[in-house]
Amino acid sequence: MSSERAELIERVLGGARALSTETVMFHTAIAEQRGLSAVESKVTDYLARFGPQTPKALSQLSGLAPASITALIDRLESKRVVVRKPHPEDRRKVLIEIDGAMMASAAPLWDHLVKSVREVCENYTDDELETVIRFLADATAITHDSTGRLSR
Repeated sequence: MSSERAELIERVLGGARALSTETVMFHTAIAEQRGLSAVESKVTDYLARFGPQTPKALSQLSGLAPASITALIDRLESKRVVVRKPHPEDRRKVLIEIDGAMMASAAPLWDHLVKSVREVCENYTDDELETVIRFLADATAITHDSTGRLSR
C-alpha cells in the first residue's frame, strides 16, 4: 500500500472517529432534552426507522440483552414514549410502537442538523453522494457487527 493511500485511510478513520463522537454528543443532548438516556433515545430511533418491533427484534437490533430491553421498554412506556400493542399475527407477542405525538414534538430538535446536511450535500456531485452513501452503509454495517461482537 502506498504511503498516500495509507494516509487517506488514516484520514477516513480519523474523520469517522470525529463524526462518531460528535454524533454521540448530539444524540446525548437530544436525549437530555427529551428526558431520556442515550440508549433509550437510540432504541426509539430503531422504532422510528423500522416501525413497530417485538422486544426480541429490538434486542437483536440493539445488541442489548433481552432483560435489558424489557427494562428499557418499561422505562420508555412509563415516560409515554412507546406503547405496547398486540401483535396482529401472533397473540402471544407484543409490538413496541413509538408514540407519534412524542415523535412529532421531537422533530424540531433536528431541524438545524437536517437543514445543514441538506445544504452541504449541494456541494457534492451525484457520483460523490453515491460514494458517501455507500461508505455510510458499509460503515454502519461494520459498526453494527462490531457491537454484536462486543455484546456476545
